Amino acid sequence: MATGPMRYLEAGSGRPMVLLHAFPLGAEQWLPQLARPPMGWRLIAPDLRGFGGSPWMGDVASASMDRYAADVFDLMTHLDVPRASVAGLSMGGYVALAMMARDAERITGLVLADTRATADSPEARAARDRMIELVRREGSPGVAREMVDKLLGESTRTQQPDLVDAVVTLVEANGPEGVEAAIRAMRDRPDRTELLAAIDCPTVVICGGQDIVTPPEECEAMSRQIRGAQFVRLDGAGHLANLERPIEFTAALA
Repeated sequence: MATGPMRYLEAGSGRPMVLLHAFPLGAEQWLPQLARPPMGWRLIAPDLRGFGGSPWMGDVASASMDRYAADVFDLMTHLDVPRASVAGLSMGGYVALAMMARDAERITGLVLADTRATADSPEARAARDRMIELVRREGSPGVAREMVDKLLGESTRTQQPDLVDAVVTLVEANGPEGVEAAIRAMRDRPDRTELLAAIDCPTVVICGGQDIVTPPEECEAMSRQIRGAQFVRLDGAGHLANLERPIEFTAALA
């Protein structure tokens, strides 16, 4: 069960779709989609626990993707949404897969964007540990400085400097406790590769062509493991494809 309030943004009307943000941002990541929701869709974008207006509750060592998934299901119940499509980008994709593992019957459609099903490698886990030390030393500003060049594609950094500043602001708005909890949850998440073959709802996999965190070749290979999934590559976008190519991303959602 949820252990505290959850903030969420909402727009549009019709079939519900829950939008799950990347690390280390918040619900405002989805403002381009919320500003122009696809026709016939009700978009619901929560701040995952510890981000934005959803405070982290309890020990950061208790963080897990399953806990985030339980929070989102509880929010859906609170909003009287028994079933919904779920779109997750990066860490949001990890949460979406945790939701599928927990209660696939409540998910009517799935969008996996700039994410992966595999667990962290030993090298990636070590990098997470270094990131924990960074957030303890410098807080969210240190994380923003470390990550911004990885989150946004080269084209975006060159052509959209205002977006670079906006992403830094979104990252810096989050408290260090929630950021550390999320790093732990990502580091310790289970491998979900075997789940992919069991997904039987309509699925779209989206990836930015300049994504260096989850490269398009990797995302396309993941899509081939999901029966009937469509793969959409957004050239010119990096890891935050919904912000970098918002019109094309929203079209893929719809």
